[in-house]
Amino acid sequence: MLQVNNLAFAYSEAKPLLKNINFTLEKGAHLCVMGESGCGKSTLLKAIYGLLDLQEGSIFWNEKQVLGPAFHLIPGMHDFKYVAQDFDLMPYTTVADNISKFLSRIYAEASEKRTQELLEVIEMTAFADVKVKHLSGGQQQRVAIARALAKEPKLLLLDEPFGQIDNFKKRSLRRMLFAYLKEKNIACIVATHDAEDALSFADKMIAIKDGQVIAADAPQQMYQHPKNKYVAYLFDDVNELSIAGKQMLLYPHQIKIVKTSALKARVVNSYFKGTYWLIELLLEDQKIYVKHHKDLKIPATVGVKIDGLDLTI
Repeated sequence: MLQVNNLAFAYSEAKPLLKNINFTLEKGAHLCVMGESGCGKSTLLKAIYGLLDLQEGSIFWNEKQVLGPAFHLIPGMHDFKYVAQDFDLMPYTTVADNISKFLSRIYAEASEKRTQELLEVIEMTAFADVKVKHLSGGQQQRVAIARALAKEPKLLLLDEPFGQIDNFKKRSLRRMLFAYLKEKNIACIVATHDAEDALSFADKMIAIKDGQVIAADAPQQMYQHPKNKYVAYLFDDVNELSIAGKQMLLYPHQIKIVKTSALKARVVNSYFKGTYWLIELLLEDQKIYVKHHKDLKIPATVGVKIDGLDLTI
């Protein structure tokens, strides 16, 4: 349904923000766009929504071209909804009023039912009559998402949608929201720093660096076979090692601390992570991070086993 062809954009000629971006998105599919801050994720969402005039390339929604402010007095595609990081809510009206802002006043009963349905999706039924100005930033972010869904768009664009929401609410909201989008067959593009958005809920992922797509695949494939350290680091801590003549990219869980091994490493630090300890080791003058089931003394020496490298004795 969505085709992005050779997209390029720059606010000034000196520094293009997006270069040669190409991808497609099918009806109801979920795409996750990941990359470091300033790489162009937010700019890409704005371009897709029609808030920017492209320097090069084109964007099509089915057979209709997405055009920017130079062609539309009021930019933005009718079938799309875009939730930016600034929310743009009505602070002096209630949560329910914000969600129902664009719903029909003629069919009041249907509008009320729709509002209640979305309050359940964002888990804020108890806040229906609370004015937005009294909400936390995370609560306002949830209201902005619900308002964007009110008229059931064909494509939802979310820019760091859970950035201000605490982990307790984030996990349940994420499950509720993406399940709802799948149920309603609403396509979604999420720009995010959070790997869980991609690994748990995206059908496809693209990684952007310096305004260009450097990797595109199913999230599972990108996680298991990262093209480079930048892509791997989007998901977890990553170890870039040179061992026995091999160059390796390894996540902390791919390195094991064992009793006997030809490889020895010195414990430098230890970080408690709840269900495990992240152990910082020095292996042949290379700093590495390993997941381990218990704390280790500093500066103990331990054996190390690396996935894909059989040096254990």
